Amino acid sequence: MPSLRPDTRRVVLPGRPWPLGATPRDGGVNFALYSQHAEEVFLLLYERPDGEPTDVIRLERVTRHIRHAFVAGVGPGQLYAYRVRGPYDPAHGLRFNEHKLLLDPYARELTGKCRTGDGRLLGWDERSPDRDFSFDARDSAPAMPRCLVVDDAFDWRGDAPPDLPFERLVIYEVHVKGFTAHSSSGVRHPGTYPGFVEKIPYLVDLGINAVELLPVHEHAVEDSVAARGLTNYWGYNTVGFFAPEWSYSTRSRPGCQVDEFKTLVRELHRAGIEVLLDVVYNHSAEGSELGPTLSFRGIDNPTYYVLEGDPQGPARRYANFTGCGNSLDLTQPPVIRLVMDSLRYWVETMHIDGFRFDLASVLGRVAGGFDRSASFFGAVSQDPVLSRVKLIAEPWDLGTYQVGNFPIDWGEWNGRYRDTMRRFARGDAGQLADVGCRLTGSADLYADDGRAAYHGVNFVTCHDGFTLRDLVSFDRKHNEANLEENRDGSDDNASWNCGVEGETDDGEVVRLRGRLARNHVCHLLFSLGTPMLLGGDEFLRTQGGNNNAYCQDNSISWFDWGRAGDDDFREFVRRAIAFRARHPILRRRRFLRGCDGDADGFADCTWFSPEGGPVRWDDPESRTLCWRLDGGEEPAETGEASAGRAAPPAPARYQLFLILNPDPRLQYVRVPGPPAGMSWRRVIDTSLPPGADFPAPGAEARLEPADHYLVNPRSTVVLIAREG
Repeated sequence: MPSLRPDTRRVVLPGRPWPLGATPRDGGVNFALYSQHAEEVFLLLYERPDGEPTDVIRLERVTRHIRHAFVAGVGPGQLYAYRVRGPYDPAHGLRFNEHKLLLDPYARELTGKCRTGDGRLLGWDERSPDRDFSFDARDSAPAMPRCLVVDDAFDWRGDAPPDLPFERLVIYEVHVKGFTAHSSSGVRHPGTYPGFVEKIPYLVDLGINAVELLPVHEHAVEDSVAARGLTNYWGYNTVGFFAPEWSYSTRSRPGCQVDEFKTLVRELHRAGIEVLLDVVYNHSAEGSELGPTLSFRGIDNPTYYVLEGDPQGPARRYANFTGCGNSLDLTQPPVIRLVMDSLRYWVETMHIDGFRFDLASVLGRVAGGFDRSASFFGAVSQDPVLSRVKLIAEPWDLGTYQVGNFPIDWGEWNGRYRDTMRRFARGDAGQLADVGCRLTGSADLYADDGRAAYHGVNFVTCHDGFTLRDLVSFDRKHNEANLEENRDGSDDNASWNCGVEGETDDGEVVRLRGRLARNHVCHLLFSLGTPMLLGGDEFLRTQGGNNNAYCQDNSISWFDWGRAGDDDFREFVRRAIAFRARHPILRRRRFLRGCDGDADGFADCTWFSPEGGPVRWDDPESRTLCWRLDGGEEPAETGEASAGRAAPPAPARYQLFLILNPDPRLQYVRVPGPPAGMSWRRVIDTSLPPGADFPAPGAEARLEPADHYLVNPRSTVVLIAREG
């Protein structure tokens, strides 16, 4: 380890405690680092990522536990890191170790990846039989990247957020690298931010207006994964909450990732597409007591992490609400400040439109469990920047399931929707009552606290689990490639292989799978709530039955664009998205009430059994559900007026009649009479061949005879009655 004796010829002034991090100003850089329990903090400056420090600067000035200094003559592009000296006392949660090079929690860019698999970053000596007392004196610098000082200047070219009303969103969950990494993508820089930019026209053509990017914060790879020759592909292992992931850049120059990411956001906005980030503030990449010391652990361990155990015992361990080894302590003001500063940075400096919070229940954990009025939620709700962006919770963690329990400002991944609609589409018994709630916006989950129908983010598939193709092709997970003996990933997928496990050339099975996949698309896009598609589902991307591809940075996870040409299924999805956009009743803000709002004799929503009578909600063997939506009940409620724009004119009057039949039997369904002057036309029948299943607008066939429809087994039918 290099000497920690101060050694610099630079002019060093006291500087300021705010803002935290490294901030260029006045011919130098202000450095500020929070550490309540440290004895000494040393700032190290570098000329090269792999070189020795040129300067070792002891931060003398302390203000409210913040060590700070202004270093003259340095600026953007300067490389730096920290070493922190203090007691190593695991019994009291103190794990200072001056032999470990530490990353600034506020670093805007890093020079590369943390090489955790080589053993030099471990907090303990693995050879010691008493790991919790061992002190690892190995120097971690050779395996650590360096932080870069960043200039925030960028040519945004007048960029402005699309500012779309929440209920208009069609979200596309996608991995930045996996979107274009495959050789079939045809982009100049596969697997990068610029490569993603080249595929924006594809998203526009599909009808997508919001992308939810899997984590783009700088992340590290766990030792256990690296030891298997794999990597953390998804990126849920954050090491830098302000830094864009280095490996998704072209690496054309040091620190290019910030500009390339900003370019991606700017170009998505120009295309009318909002950018939501999947963010991981529930834990860090430092893992459990046996994980590497990268940043927080060596800077101020008892402040940043939730610790448990007797202070008089051998060591205080990390509370593991996340299943990832540690949990950040969002009851601590410095940790709340870190997360709030990070979120504001991504909104104000990187122009992000909103966030999806991984394992968000952790963010609301207090001593008594989950609390929707926890300090973090309060801080967000009163923040003038964050209170205006879109906030979406993954409302569970390792030990608690909080769907429907988040604050009024928050949307939620609706796990109830996923589970219910999968079972219903598979043909399980006893699903109708819950299906009725899910199709109409899950008022049972969100209405009682003043939230709207759009606060439920509906999804059938997401990155974590089967793709849509695999959902209808596999009864069991096939995660052998993860080298964990197929123990990882969920065993409860509510999937169905249609009679053959995996790929097949059996024409009947292939057609049935296509029909079920189309049913899922109809359920998702024609339900109230905000729909989220898993990227690649629109052309039936497969992962070979792997339902936990977190470590598969290869063709298992990457988009094979050879399957995305003018595929029939992709066209079906495109038309379904467009149909949703044309009919406000499918994206209304208010929950359906089952009553008449405009005295025209038609309720906003009416349910029917196949015979035309009341639905037998409690009959476990009743599987076919019919419902009529009256478009006249939604004259212009799209949210545009409240967003500062004039409300659009009222749409032409119309009604929709949807028949969902997961039953394996043909159903004779009575069709109610349409309003005077209208006639029913068939928009969708998922049992018909491609092209006929969803004809182009204006080519819909008139229903003959008009009083009933023979619905084929395991299919979905949509009828429309409209004026003109």
